[in-house]
Amino acid sequence: MFITNDIKYVGVNDHDIDLFEGQYVVENGMAYNSYVIMDERIAVFDTVDARFTQEWLDNIADALGERQPDYLIIQHMEPDHSANITNFMQLYKDTKIVASAKAFAIMKQFFGTDFADRQIVVKENDTLSLGIHTLTFVTAPMVHWPEVIMTYDSYEKVMFTADAFGKFGALDVEEDWACEARRYYFGIVGKYGMQVQALLKKAARLDIQTICPLHGPVLNDQLEYYLGLYHTWSSYVAESEGIMIAYTSVYGNTKRAAEKLAELLTAKGCPKVVTADLAREDMAEAVEDAFRYSKLVLATTTYNADIFPFMREFITHLTERNYQNRMVGFIENGSWAVTAAKVMKKMLEGCKNLTLAETTVTIKSALNEESTAQLEELAEELCK
Repeated sequence: MFITNDIKYVGVNDHDIDLFEGQYVVENGMAYNSYVIMDERIAVFDTVDARFTQEWLDNIADALGERQPDYLIIQHMEPDHSANITNFMQLYKDTKIVASAKAFAIMKQFFGTDFADRQIVVKENDTLSLGIHTLTFVTAPMVHWPEVIMTYDSYEKVMFTADAFGKFGALDVEEDWACEARRYYFGIVGKYGMQVQALLKKAARLDIQTICPLHGPVLNDQLEYYLGLYHTWSSYVAESEGIMIAYTSVYGNTKRAAEKLAELLTAKGCPKVVTADLAREDMAEAVEDAFRYSKLVLATTTYNADIFPFMREFITHLTERNYQNRMVGFIENGSWAVTAAKVMKKMLEGCKNLTLAETTVTIKSALNEESTAQLEELAEELCK
């Protein structure tokens, strides 16, 4: 597949995978992207997952024809992109590897060698000429590993962006970009908003007409839309006005309270209300919605003098990813020693710019007149 006259796609689709990185459900598989620039000298960008070695090498051979590659550019050392470095270098013995110093250090950890006699170490603003294509390297540490470099081709105005602008899903499946890109971003890159902001400032100085990520489709139209979403996500501001109600429930009473609150909010004209049963919904989907919407309600039971495990996991996912700039309300339940709201608030203490609702709904076993009135008060606060 041609990206431009000189740039070819040589990646693979993975429909065998069930959990990406051992935790993210990927019903539509994954793409492991790799690219080749054909010029006076030839550069190959990144490898693919170890389970697709031969398919990828066959794609490379088809793209090269009778020619040999001059450079293997490694932008990211995560194994789904680096697993075939040794296989490639054994096959193409005159090829040099281009990567950051940190990438070569990690390479030695994975493979026992850093190919010292065949390496080219690059840093910020270093260039590599292939002929008419001149590549400029852009460092992107902690987006989302420390060794990451990205590559700008000034001739074609193409930015190769490593894992940035990636998404879940194989390339032979049609689906909305933003939904799976958002889930991918907050699951994998979300902790590193400050570093993504630094990258976006560098990208703003370049004339980028095409983005080639290591996962997901090549982006060559509506780039302002994709860049705008990345700016929003990495700024930790809400993408949409709305309220997410995340709950756990043992015997159904906390669930009924969450559903009752959703009814009240809808009746009061709140623009968007979504609910998530944290024991049953994909956790990455729940995290995505928490970052997507402007307000969040956490509803759970007191459990072993703490909170229900799925709620603890959910809040941990949020705090690890620097959750901030939101309004948060609380519903707690317990038949004795009700402490869930106290625990949840304590877990969120390190989050910046959270506005906590004045009303905390306290349920003692099941909704009654008092706790139902508290739900009304909380709904009023959230709908202001």
